[in-house]
Amino acid sequence: MSKKTNSINFEKTLAELDQLVETMEKGDLSLEESLKHFERGVELTKSCQQALSEAEQKVSILLNKNGKSELETFNTDNNKE
Repeated sequence: MSKKTNSINFEKTLAELDQLVETMEKGDLSLEESLKHFERGVELTKSCQQALSEAEQKVSILLNKNGKSELETFNTDNNKE
């Protein structure tokens, strides 16, 4: 997946999460709907955290590569629980 696609996916995921929060904050949902929104929010949060972790790992690799700014591949497998 390209860097641009990762960025777009992160932005879309974050936007969806923001919309879920806004909807839930209104307080108009039933308990069942609230639970479904909360569950989706947890999934979206995990996805965002994974993307941020991968970005942090890339930055760390770049900064620690013997003082050189070289790209190095790393494991991006999603180990879902």
